[in-house]
Amino acid sequence: MSIIENRKAFHDYFIDERFEAGLVLEGWEVKAIRAGRVQLKESYVIVRDAELYLLGMHVSPLETASTHIHPDATRTRKLLLKAEEIRKLIGKVEQRGFALVPLNLHYKNSLIKLDFGLARGKKQYDKRDTERERDWLREKAQIMKHDTRRQ
Repeated sequence: MSIIENRKAFHDYFIDERFEAGLVLEGWEVKAIRAGRVQLKESYVIVRDAELYLLGMHVSPLETASTHIHPDATRTRKLLLKAEEIRKLIGKVEQRGFALVPLNLHYKNSLIKLDFGLARGKKQYDKRDTERERDWLREKAQIMKHDTRRQ
């Protein structure tokens, strides 16, 4: 079950491969994410010391959060992946100029997981082509719907 999706990622990037990772979260973050107070729009994944980290994910703290904790809404969060997958990703990111882009946050067996993609950036003309194709598909569906009414 999806919590939030990063639709902007599909607009700005070609997604070649998808990966699923666990997140190291604090208790107040889990409560806030379950309440839907999270945003992935400007976030990205980086490689540091052979580990993956999520930067820029904004989790708005709940008003009922603990009084002795001072929440940091955009702190750096560690991603949990197998070492073999991390090595594979590091090779692709460093050699071929790929980026690691968060795609969505979802529940899996009551745990919060992050889907992220190995992505290549789109040029402006690629974005226009995608938009043109989406408009054509929408128009075609309307024509088909209109034709079925006539019969």
